[in-house]
Amino acid sequence: MREIWLTVGLLSLSNVFMTFAWYAHLKELSHRPWIVAALVSWGIALFEYLLQVPANRIGHGVMSVAQLKILQEAITLTVFVPFAFFYLKEPLKLDYLWAGLCILGAVFFIFRSRWVGA
Repeated sequence: MREIWLTVGLLSLSNVFMTFAWYAHLKELSHRPWIVAALVSWGIALFEYLLQVPANRIGHGVMSVAQLKILQEAITLTVFVPFAFFYLKEPLKLDYLWAGLCILGAVFFIFRSRWVGA
């Protein structure tokens, strides 16, 4: 169980860096050439990978690759929605709720054998 929580924590931190690498340049570097934004994003993404690679290695000891991927997607949405709302000032949409419910469904189905022994 420790490995799962460590994986979740590292993937969550990794996802914060990933979200900034992918989207912060839209706000902060929109006036700069795209190559500048790409280079800055790559620099930020380095920190993402320094957390994501160990997270996946730790997690792969107790989860399948499919479980790791679905877990990553759930974390991505959990990080992205507040980022979009608070940082990018995007309006909240009901579609985020529906997307979140779909992701929760994916989490249930990919982990159900672990939970209900199916």
